[in-house]
Order: sequence, then structure tokens, then C-alpha cells
Amino acid sequence: MPDPWQLAQFAAALLAVDPEGAGGVVVRAAAGPVRQRWLALLRQWLPADCPWRMVPLDIPDSRLLGGLDLAATLAMGRPQAERGLLATADGGVVVLSMAERLSPATAGRIAAAIDTHEVQVEREGLALRAPSRFGVVMLDEGLDEDERAPAALRERVAFEVRLDDIRINEAGEALFAAEETARARWLLSDVTSTDELLTALNEIALRCGIQSLRAPILATRVARASAALHGRVCPDESDLMLAASLVLGHRATRLPVNGEPDTTPAMETEPSPPPNHDASHTDTGETPPASAQQPLAMQDRVLAAIATALGPEVLASLALRGQVRGAAGSAGKSGQQHSGGARGRPMGTRRGLPKRGERLDLVATLYAAAPWQAWRRKEAADTARSFFIAREDLRSRRYRQRSRTVTLFVVDASGSSALHRLAEAKGAVELLLAECYVRRDQVALIAFRGTAAETLLPPTRSLARARRSLAALPGGGGTPLAAAIDAAAELAAQVQRSRATPLVVFFTDGRANLARDGSQGRSAGEADATAAARQYLQRGFGTLFIDTSPRPHPRAEEFAHQLGARYLALPHADAGSLARLVQHSSEGFSPR
Repeated sequence: MPDPWQLAQFAAALLAVDPEGAGGVVVRAAAGPVRQRWLALLRQWLPADCPWRMVPLDIPDSRLLGGLDLAATLAMGRPQAERGLLATADGGVVVLSMAERLSPATAGRIAAAIDTHEVQVEREGLALRAPSRFGVVMLDEGLDEDERAPAALRERVAFEVRLDDIRINEAGEALFAAEETARARWLLSDVTSTDELLTALNEIALRCGIQSLRAPILATRVARASAALHGRVCPDESDLMLAASLVLGHRATRLPVNGEPDTTPAMETEPSPPPNHDASHTDTGETPPASAQQPLAMQDRVLAAIATALGPEVLASLALRGQVRGAAGSAGKSGQQHSGGARGRPMGTRRGLPKRGERLDLVATLYAAAPWQAWRRKEAADTARSFFIAREDLRSRRYRQRSRTVTLFVVDASGSSALHRLAEAKGAVELLLAECYVRRDQVALIAFRGTAAETLLPPTRSLARARRSLAALPGGGGTPLAAAIDAAAELAAQVQRSRATPLVVFFTDGRANLARDGSQGRSAGEADATAAARQYLQRGFGTLFIDTSPRPHPRAEEFAHQLGARYLALPHADAGSLARLVQHSSEGFSPR
């Protein structure tokens, strides 16, 4: 079986032979010389006049699909259409940089063009339809499995190549010459595929746990391209192996042992028919003819080729793939999204005058006004003006920005907590501090004991500093819970004013015995704590309440609801559940 670099070259060559049929490729690799070498080979094997279009990450629909040609419209005095990037890529290749960050809307429009082989635009008084047949090269620089190119596009492309583990000195000479891929493109129309080929690929896909119908169809097209590349007019077993390895291998969710029957849950086996006692079919101990064994043997050989191409590490993870996907985190996605303002990721325009720091989008304003110029010139008394802009034409830029998250730990260091659970609470807080550090969140630490609550650590990203403050936290004294709630609310409000998202995590048993004025008494302390909780609830902060009492008490859970917090008892909160709860809450908390 070819090595990884040779497989990557096969994917590039087959894509160059049939860009439209193969759909495209996902290139999982960071920017570097190996990726540049692979892209250079692909361009070398494509026709010299093949369109090669780079798609920016935040391309607007007017540029992607087409729309009003502003310059021509202003010159001609009537609406003029402009072809979009996908239409100009007809017969060529579209390259998506940083595909893992592509918006779902843009991915959906590209997927629709792949399915229909044309671009349809109805906007700004224009109705456009243009042919658009192309292959997609998605440059995926995601670090984790949850940072992937959009699934809608991955489903429609045949190949996925991984280049991160290939050194530049391993990226040797090209396997093919440009003349060979050109000859294969000429021969491709004469290559025929048989029903047996499609049946075999469908069976292999099912045995690999692939439920998508697109996968065997794409594999069939790749097998035809492989046959054309090797000068054959009918795919043979080697073409089948190559197509299955490149198209079905990275989609596999399981890899059964050779000869294992398909055990897909959706498929129920028919009961075997009763034995035929006809004399002509009597069991004589003879083996079936070779023609009956050949399809199964071929599929087993193809499965072995897939296993060789994937490698032991990937095969070991196939059984856990579903669990890994379900439990995948969202590192780096902390904080809530805010729209508006003058910074962040563009998310289109808004009709009307700019407000709240927004900027006027001059180009969008001119696009909105251009179709009306002929009519406005007729209606206007001022014939000296060359261009008319009305109030309804104004457009403002809109941006989407994900704010940082600041996790505020409010730790009960009173005498009752120190007696029972302070050490465990410190351990849980330290675990969550590490989780916040991984997500690049800021953390703050508030401790309450004695007669007041004290901010031991203002918002910071320094994990070492937070750990030192936590380790030096003494225990003892009363439980001024009302003061702790007030301090947490004040600090959370400061965080909110800095356009960050606060998440408050209380570690306490919820049993206050000190009032706001410093007087002792459980009844007065709980009354003030309840009043502080009502005021806190109105602020709408995301809140978690970790009950540190030796045994979970209904009073603590009731108090958590008064705060609008999610409740979790520390005896039942292991390290993993605590980390997942804080991570999930930091991605967009909605109070209860």
C-alpha cells in the first residue's frame, strides 16, 4: 500500500482528473512547505487554463454568488449584473482558506452550488442563473477534532488528506506528469463502471459503518478516475482498493474483521430458507465455484487495504469515535456572542443610520441606491446632481464578537465549611482553575469568612497566582453569605461593563449565620442572604451553586434556585462533571 505522501498525491491527481465528480478534498494541515508542495502538485496536474479561485473567510454573498455591478450600473444608469466567484470558477477549483471557521451560511451556499451545478441569485432587482461546476479544496487548520470544516461540505467531497505528520524531506518527486493527468481527463468519458463495482462499494461502506449514500457514489467516480489515470476503460480491483482507501477509509466508524457479516442495527437479516432436498442439490461436500467466492474475497482484500491505509492509531480509535464526538469539548469558544459595534467578525449590514458605535457601510449604501438612480433623476428637480442617496439606502456594518469569560469563584471559608469540606472545595476549585486556563478564561477569587467577603484575586489569567491565593486561604469564623453575594454581584457587574461574560461559581453549604450589619444569628443571616439573592437574581448573571455540605440538604438547593443558579452537590460532583458543567455554562449561560 502507498505511504501517506503517495496517498496524498493520488488524491491530488484523481481530483485533477475529475474535479466535479470527486467533489473536492479536505486538507488537514497547518500552513507550511508540505501543504504548499501538495497544492503546487495539484495546480501542476490541472489544465493550464483551469480557474483557481481563492475564497476569503468572510466573503459576502454579493461577491460569492454575484449581484449588482456597482461601477457598471453607475456608468450605464441602469442595473448591471456581475458574476460571482462561484460562477467564474466554473470548470475549475475553489480553495477555501481556514475552512474550519467557515460560517454555516456560506458553506450552505457552496453546497447548494455543488448539488445543482449552478448559481442562482435573486436580489437587488436582478435574477441570475449561471453554470458552476467545480471542485473544492478545503484547507482545514483546526487543532482538535471538533474544529473541522463544515459537515455539509465534507459530506460532498471524496478525499481527506492529512499532511501534518509528513516532513518536507518525505515529500518526494511527483508520481505523475501533467501529460498523464491530461490523457486521463480525455479518457475519462470512455471509462464505464459496472453494477458489480457499485454493489461492492456499497457493501464495503456498510461493513465500515458508513450510512451516507454519497460515499459509495463518490468512490465509484474516483474508481473511474483511477482507471483513466492508469489507461484502463474499466476499473479493476486495484482501482477499487484505491477508491475505497481514499474515499471510505476516513469515513469509517468501525472496521469489521474480514468475513464478518454486516451487523448494522437498521438491517434485519432474513430467516434462512429451508434446505432443498432435491437430488440435484444434495450436499456432496464440494465447495462452491470460485465465482461465488470471488466477491467476498475481493471485499475482504479491499477492507485490508483500508486498514493498511488508516494505520493502527486510527483503527484503535474507530470503536470510540462516536463517544469521542459526543464528549468533544469546545476549547477556545468561551463567552457569549455580541453583535454590533466596530470590531469582530463581519455579519452583514443593517438598514438604517449607524448607531451604538457602528460604521456606515458606504459600498452597501451605494449598492442599495444604484438601482433607483434613473427613477430619481426623473423625479428630482436638481438635475445637476449625478447620484441620489435617500435615507432608506443607508446601511450600517454589523459585527459579531465573542467576549471573553471571567469565572468568579466564591468560596466559603467559614468555620463550618473548614470543619467539613474546605479541603475538598479547594481541590475542586483548583480543577476548575485548570479548565479555565485551558480555555484562556480569566478567573477571580472571592473568599468569605468571619464578618466580611474579600476579593483575594481580581480577574487574571495567571494560573499560578490563583493557586497561591487558594492555597493560602485560611478557614474559620462565621458565614457572611449576604456579603459574599453582594461582593460577587459587584465584581460580576464590573466584568460585564468591560464587555466580558461573568460566570459566578459559589462553593458553600448555603447556611448563613451572619447578617449584613455584622450581627450574628442564623435567622437574621438567612433573611439577609435571601434578600441579597433576590437582588442578585435580577442581574441575570450565569451562576453555579456547588453544595459543600457533608450531606446535600434541600435548603441549599432551594437557595440555589433563589439565586437563579444551577445546583450541584459536591459529594456527587466528580472532577469530570464539574469541569463539563463549568465549560458548558461558560459557552452561553441562560439563568434558570
